[in-house]
Parts: sequence; C-alpha cells; structure tokens
Amino acid sequence: MFSKIIYNFILLPILYFIILLGGLFSRKLRKGFAGRLKSKKILKSFINKSNNDSKEIFWFHAASLGEYEQIKPVLSGLKEIEPNSYFILSLFSPSGYDFIDDEQVDCKVYLPFDFYWGVKSCLKIVKPKKIILAGYDVWPNLIWSAKKLNIHTVLFAARFSKRSTKRYFMVRKFYRNIYNSFSAIYTISNSDNEELFRIIGKENQPVIRILGNPRYDQVKTKSDEFTKERTLSVMQRPKRLIFGSMHNDDEKQLLDSILSLLKDIPDLSYIWAPHNPSKKNIERIENYFISKEITTSRLGKSSINKIDAKVIIVDSVGRLSQLYWDAQIAYIGGGFSSGIHNVMEPAIARLPVFFGPEYSSFHEAEELILNGGGFSIESGAELYIQVKSLFENSSTFMNASYSATNVVHDNLGSSTRIIRSLIHD
Repeated sequence: MFSKIIYNFILLPILYFIILLGGLFSRKLRKGFAGRLKSKKILKSFINKSNNDSKEIFWFHAASLGEYEQIKPVLSGLKEIEPNSYFILSLFSPSGYDFIDDEQVDCKVYLPFDFYWGVKSCLKIVKPKKIILAGYDVWPNLIWSAKKLNIHTVLFAARFSKRSTKRYFMVRKFYRNIYNSFSAIYTISNSDNEELFRIIGKENQPVIRILGNPRYDQVKTKSDEFTKERTLSVMQRPKRLIFGSMHNDDEKQLLDSILSLLKDIPDLSYIWAPHNPSKKNIERIENYFISKEITTSRLGKSSINKIDAKVIIVDSVGRLSQLYWDAQIAYIGGGFSSGIHNVMEPAIARLPVFFGPEYSSFHEAEELILNGGGFSIESGAELYIQVKSLFENSSTFMNASYSATNVVHDNLGSSTRIIRSLIHD
C-alpha cells in the first residue's frame, strides 16, 4: 500500500508535470504525449476489428529502439510457436515508435499513461494472456493492475546494478512491491540475480531464472544477413575509427584528442554518427571540422567506399550497424552522460570497442572489458593513447578484435531459453 500511495500521489504527478513542462520545449515529448492520448482508442479499435475472435494476445513492451532489439528475437520465436495469436507492441519513446515497422506485430501503440484507472481499463479491453517487458522500463500501475486482473507478467533481460539506488532501504521497499508483483523475472547474469534477491527478499517471490540477454542473438542474426558476401578481415579494411551514437558530452570530452589522432596518424579517417542526426546538428558537426580544415562529407545514400573525406558524417538512422563493418575501431557514445548505446554491433563486426565511464548498467560492456575486447576511458587523453597503441601494435589489435567478437558468440542462445520459459512458466 505504501508504494502505491507514494507512486500515485507523489511520484506520478511529478513525472507527468515534468513531461508536460518539457513538452513546451521538446517536440519529441509533445509527440509522445499526444500519442499516448490515442492509445486506448487504438487498442479498442484493434480488439473490435479482430471481432473478439478468442485468439490469445501477447503484449510486449519496450522503452525504445534499443529494448526492441532485445524483444525482437523473443517475439519472432514466440510467433512461430503461437502463429494464431495476436501480438501487441507498446513503446514509450517516439523515436522507437516511428522507426519500428515489424510485420509480426499486429498492433503498435504508445504505452498508455500509467494512471491506475486508465491502465486497468486498457487491460480489461485487451485481456492479454501475458504482458512481457524487456530491460528496465517497468511501469508500476501496469504491473499492479495486471496482477489484480490475474494477467501473467514477465520481465526479461532484467539488469540490477550494484550501484543502483534500488538497494537503499526506502527505495528498496518501493521496488520490492513492484518486482514481487511480477509473475516471472528472467535476469541476465548471476550478479543480477543476487542484486534482485537483495531487493525483493525471500518471501512471495515471482519465478526467477538466469536466462541471459537476447540482444546478442538479434545482433548475430542481423550480422549474418548483412555479411554473407563480406569477406574482408578487419585488418584489410581502411584505417578508420567509427564514432557511433555520439552525444554532445562525448564531444566535449574527446574532440581535442580526436583532432590529435587525425594529425598524428596520416592515413586515419572517421565515420561520425551523431545520436541526434537532425539537420541542425549535422550542420554544427560539419562546421566544426571544416573550421579545423578537415574535409567532411555526408553519407546520404552513397556507398561509403565512394566517399573521399577525412570525416564521413552519417545523416540518417538505420545504417550504423552495417557501417561498423567498414571500420577498424569503434567508440560508442553516451558514456559521459546518460549511459552507453549498443556495443554489441561493433563487437560482432570484430572491432575493439571504446566507451565512456557510464556503463555499469550494461552487462555486455562489462563482458567486453572482462574479455579484453572493450575499453572504458575517462578522458580524451586516454582515448588517444589507447587507440594509437592499437593501431601501432597489430598483435594487440587482433587480440582485442577477436575478444570482442567472442563475447557475442559466447552469449548466444538466450532467446530460445526465454521463449521456453515464457511457454512453461
């Protein structure tokens, strides 16, 4: 009861006030807010069109595109086993909502506002057999309402950091109520399991299993589709460093060293993929490098091998995973701000992977560091020293390259384990 009062009368109103206030300045927030206003109507229309034909419904939820990459192999596998069922996908992020177009999904919606009466109303309309969430995007009223309506809820690829505030007494008490309301929780690793037990205690537990991270399977599948005809070893590729999903905070930390690397390694070039590829941001990046007398070119729809410029700027979404195969080393953004982005895509492309210090919530980054395929840096100076060392020492470079790829291969199979558990639990 304590958790529900705190959430519904304090935390939730504050959250939506911040979203409303932020919407005055952010088109993205306004778009998400407007989309959520239509969610119930979309769900009701979908159920009416299906004529209530008694097919079972599985409701998947992902925060954004990144979590959808975790969900996709599980959804695909479950669809093969349950071909006569309907699959709903809800998302929180407008960027994820706009970009995802999956023919296996029968209905795509923004996650409804997490007000108790609204969520409960949506669940009564849909009557899903199971609600399946990935990662960290857990909405309390959704879980509490589902439990009250006897709807099975599952959280998979669950990650619990030792540095998380969820360990603190009052915070732990709040989250204990939420996580104990799940029917099943599938963690990524042993350490996640241990942290989960610290949060939820030993009574009234959901089913808990260690089943890994299905994002490895999705990265491998995408890689196999793309690389059937690509036989170039990493050493045969151009001497190129790719900066993926770069944030402004990454730039502030690294730009001086990035310029120094270009100056000191004459045949080095860059692929630069900003996290926000807006026209304004692309122009800002272009102008910066041009002011330093460095040639730039936008990638557009061109083949990267036909562009002759020191810095190739990626000005669209959807191509980054393939571009890693045209580089030798990767730096992944977000590690000096909100947390790093996908490090597995460069790893499967055989690249040593660099990132900033904010990676503790990312099991795959920890695995890369542990196995010698990933490197966390605290400053631009560190990036300069370590990148230069890798380019100058082919043996060290190849060891890091193989180690990065092996991390992905060693963690395959999670999707199958999760699907089996979804069926049986």
